[in-house]
Amino acid sequence: MDAAPWWLLILAPFVLFALGWVAARIDIGHLLSESRALPSSYFKGLNYLVNEQPDRAIDAFIEVVKVDPETIDLHFALGNLFRRRGETERAIRMHQNLLSRLDLPEEQRSHALFELGQDYLKAGLLDRAEESFSQLEETGYSVDARRHLLEIFQIEKEWQKAIEAAVELQQIGAGSNQVRIAQFYCELAQSAINESRLGDAKAALEAALAANRKSVRALILLGDIAVRESRDEDAIGFWKRIEQQSPAHVALVAERMMEAFRRLDQFAEGLMLLRSYLDTTPSIDLLEAVLKATTEANGAEVANQLALDALHRSPSLLALSQYLDTRAELAEPSERANLEVVRNLIHNHTRRIGRYTCGNCGFKARQFHWQCPGCSSWESYPPLRSEELDLQTN
Repeated sequence: MDAAPWWLLILAPFVLFALGWVAARIDIGHLLSESRALPSSYFKGLNYLVNEQPDRAIDAFIEVVKVDPETIDLHFALGNLFRRRGETERAIRMHQNLLSRLDLPEEQRSHALFELGQDYLKAGLLDRAEESFSQLEETGYSVDARRHLLEIFQIEKEWQKAIEAAVELQQIGAGSNQVRIAQFYCELAQSAINESRLGDAKAALEAALAANRKSVRALILLGDIAVRESRDEDAIGFWKRIEQQSPAHVALVAERMMEAFRRLDQFAEGLMLLRSYLDTTPSIDLLEAVLKATTEANGAEVANQLALDALHRSPSLLALSQYLDTRAELAEPSERANLEVVRNLIHNHTRRIGRYTCGNCGFKARQFHWQCPGCSSWESYPPLRSEELDLQTN
């Protein structure tokens, strides 16, 4: 009885080897039987692919599908492969061939139409892509098709259609789109402002705030409209509300706010307000606006001391650049020449670190964007420069 485990240990490797050999023989036999069942066109197609003859490979695989309908999945796989490689014409051809078949099951027809829409979208054929996706509303691909339609409407700047598509996605439980919907209304408002249709712009901005009550952009644009209508107090009121929504975004309207205070003969009050913002939510853009206003109201020496204080509180090259700018205003001609050399060196470097950075894809831009030019995401840019963000994370 005690010896039994030893015999098992000795025999186990041989038993496992034998079982593995039998399983391998069965698998090989199965593969051989399957390969004999495949049409010769299948192997011709593979050969053409290996020899980098994709057009002839497509012809061969089309022949395979005619002979054996079970190989339809092969078409989908190849179409995806071509699209990922950027060979959209070949991908389109593959999926168009599938759709031309009268005996194609409805589920696979929807699949082929969805893939064809993606081909068109990748190729930049937006009208055709929209037509393909629009035919999938009552299919299992309706949610993904609507997402692609939303993408197309944004590319084409069809903001009203984008709003409708985003609302539909929400209604079918495909996630919240409130932030994007507010941005679409802001885009409509911006277009209306550019065309002096201020009534339409106000209505769009009210809808934006209804979709997203924290929409900073809507408040900024409402302030811009108030300025156009010579309602500077109202404009300042809208911009003050930004502090409640996102204090860091105040820097985006700091100079506009000071101009409104100037027109109201309240420049000193405006400067005091910006100084309070700078104390609670410092940023290089806000500092620049405050220094400019301080120089005008109190002189270059006061501005230079303010810049020096800011540099001590938050040491950075961007703050140093601001300090050197104010210092140059006070310098003697002999000292100014030396300061210019240092300023130029610092400025050359701050051009790179003084950009806004998308929090989603890392795309850097000299101007602030509500929609990232790189990844098209909305509200992904913090209103801080790259160096400021780096200092916060370190």
